[in-house]
Amino acid sequence: MKIPPSPNSNDAGSDFLGNPNPTGLPNVEDYSDYYAFFQDAVTSIPSAQFEMPGDGAGAGGGKRKRGGEAEGSGEEYYDSPCDSYSGSGSNGSGEAQQGRKKKTIVISQLITSLAMLEEQNRAARQEWEREAEQDLAMFETNHTQKAKAMTDYRNYLQDHHSDADESETLHGKRARVAAAAAVAAAAASSAALGAAEPTAPAAPAAGPSQHHRRLWVKDRSQAWWDRCNHPDFPEAEFRKAFRMGRATFDMICEELGAAVAKEDTMLRAAIPVRQRVAVCIWRLATGEPLRLVSKRFGLGISTCHKLVLEVCAAIKSVLMPKFLQWPSEAAAEAIKARFESASCIPNVVGAMYTTHIPIIAPKISVAAYFNKRHTERNQKTSYSITIQGVVDPDGVFTDVCIGWPGSMSDDQVLEKSALYQRAAGGMLNGQWIVGGGGYPLMDWVLVPYAHQNLTWTQHAFNEKIGEVQRVAKEAFARLKGRWKCLQKRTEVKLQDLPGVLGACCVLHNICEMSKQEMDPELDFELIDDQMVPENSLRSLNSMQARESIAHNLLHRGLAGTAFF
Repeated sequence: MKIPPSPNSNDAGSDFLGNPNPTGLPNVEDYSDYYAFFQDAVTSIPSAQFEMPGDGAGAGGGKRKRGGEAEGSGEEYYDSPCDSYSGSGSNGSGEAQQGRKKKTIVISQLITSLAMLEEQNRAARQEWEREAEQDLAMFETNHTQKAKAMTDYRNYLQDHHSDADESETLHGKRARVAAAAAVAAAAASSAALGAAEPTAPAAPAAGPSQHHRRLWVKDRSQAWWDRCNHPDFPEAEFRKAFRMGRATFDMICEELGAAVAKEDTMLRAAIPVRQRVAVCIWRLATGEPLRLVSKRFGLGISTCHKLVLEVCAAIKSVLMPKFLQWPSEAAAEAIKARFESASCIPNVVGAMYTTHIPIIAPKISVAAYFNKRHTERNQKTSYSITIQGVVDPDGVFTDVCIGWPGSMSDDQVLEKSALYQRAAGGMLNGQWIVGGGGYPLMDWVLVPYAHQNLTWTQHAFNEKIGEVQRVAKEAFARLKGRWKCLQKRTEVKLQDLPGVLGACCVLHNICEMSKQEMDPELDFELIDDQMVPENSLRSLNSMQARESIAHNLLHRGLAGTAFF
């Protein structure tokens, strides 16, 4: 029996087994061809079988014959002296071939399974990448739309302010040019009168002067103000228009007379003090735009705006030291007694609260004035500045801090105030100022318990301290209800706004001190979002003092039963 020749480099099977990258291999990405290719490669292997030692079916193991010999030579070659030829070699060769076929089928199945898994992974990866690209495209589109909307809104506000500034500048220039022309005309008229005879020419000379006056002074009706200023005007109507009685209004005019009065000129008569004060108070009380103020009082728009700022500055400089000041020692003792009689909490000299005033988006430091809490609640972009105030039992302000940006929390505004500096200097030792949950507990600031699962003692304390805090909140509600300019955005520039807000606080004190009743229609619901400070407990002594006050309220039967 001759041994068939072994596969060489010219055979297709040897090319598949010997070359690691034969030209007949499919693409590595085309897994669907692996199975067919593997079967083709197996079928190309010659039928001769090469048995490893110990794999044959004979007793002495399989024998390997050298290839390249012709059939019928009768010569047999063995790899070692231990190999022996068995007559049953053909049967062993058939069994080995069947084993190889089984192995080939198993391997082909494994390769097919791996190819299918890889294909599934690749499809899943492509699907994920496609979804990620869609989400990214949607996010970029939304971001671009929001950015464009904010940019358009900001440009609109800038254009609005620029137009207003240009209009005001143009009005000023026109007024100056008209005044210069009138002065020149008056001078020429005087020179003509002096050179002519004092008889008939005197009458025609007044014509040019009157002509130029009509050019730069617009005739406006002051009928409404004349009617309000008349002594027969009803007191109730006057109080409704100016939020105060005629006597209180006269007192304010008398106090501000020296600060706001102007002298008459050769071109026009000065605006009276009463009308100046009335323009300012009516503007603050109603919050109406300057265009309507101009129609009411028969004055120019720019004149009304200027009068409001001048009178507010006079109120701040003249009336604030008299009507808004920290109480003296005697007054502080009286305040302590009144708060203790109402709440049973000793040594309370004031109740503190912070509110926000809406403003138009400023041109600089926009983020600092952005009010996130009001924006989220109203679903509308909101900017604001703050007013922090301390009031006595009557709701009269004894201290105010005005103008800090609306993005600051209550405790941050407190740290920036003059009240905080006064307390740091020891001027409030042994005294309490009651604040809400937005303030920290300090040696001089008393706040309610803010944690969960309060005891009866703590509930009783919160009930009593809430009565004191309610005094401050109601005072701010009356402030905003009485002066409607605080309820909406105003045309006043940001640098002038603290003076206007300070004037509102002073006028509020004057009305409260003179017992001016508010119309029920002016009631205002005060809503301010409080933020819990990051460090709400800043003094161990104040914690112990608060616990002592709470126990005294409960065990002495002074706490009431509202918390049950």
